[in-house]
Amino acid sequence: MQQLNADIPPLLSQALSASNVSAHWERRVFGQHTGDGYVAGMDPEVLPALVGCFPAALRQSLARRRADAPARAPLQLRVSIHVGPLPTSGLGVPMVHTHRLLDDNSLRSVLSRGNPEITNTVVVISQRVYEDVFESGCVNGDVLPEQFMRRLVKVKKFQQPAFVHIPGFDWRLADPDIFEPIGTTDMATEQLAPGPGVPPQGAPPARGTVNLNHHGEHGIQAYNLFDRGRGQR
Repeated sequence: MQQLNADIPPLLSQALSASNVSAHWERRVFGQHTGDGYVAGMDPEVLPALVGCFPAALRQSLARRRADAPARAPLQLRVSIHVGPLPTSGLGVPMVHTHRLLDDNSLRSVLSRGNPEITNTVVVISQRVYEDVFESGCVNGDVLPEQFMRRLVKVKKFQQPAFVHIPGFDWRLADPDIFEPIGTTDMATEQLAPGPGVPPQGAPPARGTVNLNHHGEHGIQAYNLFDRGRGQR
């Protein structure tokens, strides 16, 4: 736990610097360690960079960590990005919703199925973030809306659509049961549905369609979040 607390902030700083938002990161609010994670809030104007640049930058930072210390176990990170008004304490409904997004079992399923040396980052963003970034046309970087798979997140009493992103992954190559536990034979009760402007499976994607909280094992907070679950990071 102590080693994780020491490892996470430098990784976040590296990825956010590569995303050109390091100045905003230095001015983060309610930043705190959360056991095996970290949570903080930033100005919502960084959303285009957080969605468009940060996931790939974080993946690269984790890959460099693995290359520099091959004897250490690979670190996998779950990330949640949400936006909404919060007081300086960080306590409020947007914070709770960010926790719920991160608690979606699909994120853990992706990391448990993937090779930890290849799939080290999975990101979930709220529908509000998706709409604010892609429908505004303000996304930074070369990420496409088709790289985000729409999913209905159900955690406790929380139930809202969100979008899952695996940096560098093409969702058209995914097995239909990618979010189901390994060995499950029942059909999924929550069908994956394409988001706004994303064609159904089998149809060619239409091109041009159209905070930072990082947290521990049980959730995330405010605008963006990075988290680790079940011993994974």
